[in-house]
Order: sequence, then C-alpha cells, then structure tokens
Amino acid sequence: MRTLEPILKPSKDEQKIASASYETLSEVIKHLKTDDTEIEIDETNEKIKLPLTALKLLNEILRSMSEGKPISIVPIATEVTTQKAAEILGCSRPHLVKLLEEGVIAYNKVGKHRRVKFEDIINYQKKMKAIQKQNIIDIMHADEETGLYDS
Repeated sequence: MRTLEPILKPSKDEQKIASASYETLSEVIKHLKTDDTEIEIDETNEKIKLPLTALKLLNEILRSMSEGKPISIVPIATEVTTQKAAEILGCSRPHLVKLLEEGVIAYNKVGKHRRVKFEDIINYQKKMKAIQKQNIIDIMHADEETGLYDS
C-alpha cells in the first residue's frame, strides 16, 4: 500500500517552500467565497478545479511540512494486515494478534487473514499515549509527595 510506505521528514528546502506556500495559501483561503476553486500550475498553464476542503487539507499539509513533520495521507476506511498494523504501533505481530483476540482492537477476517482498520489502530495508539501520559503525571505527583522530585 503506497500510503504506508516509509515516511520521510521534509528536507530543509522543502520546509522553506512549504512555509512560504502555507502563508500565502492561508491568506487566499480566507478570501474564498465558493466551494470549488480553480488553481493554475505556472509551469504547464494547466488549470485544476479543487473543492475548498481539498485546498484546506493541502494547507494543513504545507503547515506540517513547514514545521518539518513527516506527512502521510491514509483514507480512514483503509484496512491493513496484522504485520502492517504491528509496524504502525511499533510492536510485534504476535502482540498485536493477542490484542485483536482479546477484543482490545477490532478486526475483520478475510478468509484466514485478519484485517484491521487504520482508524482503529490510530485510535488505540492515541488511547495508549494518553494512558502513558497520565501514568507519567501520576508518577511525578507521587515523587513530589515523597520528596524525590523537585518541581
């Protein structure tokens, strides 16, 4: 699946271009009054109609690139293999299968193969990060109470 190939950080040159483009596009979007917009590619003089939502998504992509963040676009309903899901979560495939079998993450079976919705993987990942963050805060509070940590 092309959208889940290794994601690279934008280069410094790409960040500069994205930053300038983001600022310009942000201003343009503020003044748009219709839901379909036409843009022109200077090099080819081609004109392309874009829905306003696509233009706003492009703006968010440019913002993230200008900040040096890697970008990947994956349709929400995309289903991935257990191996790909494990790679996304940064865990082993057997551990992921255990999570699936315990009902922690929903999945579908296609023949003998399990498929996991990308959205469910990301939701699980967000939930785990929130729990980790809360655990760290709890540990810091406990350390402060016992005098092991100076705020």
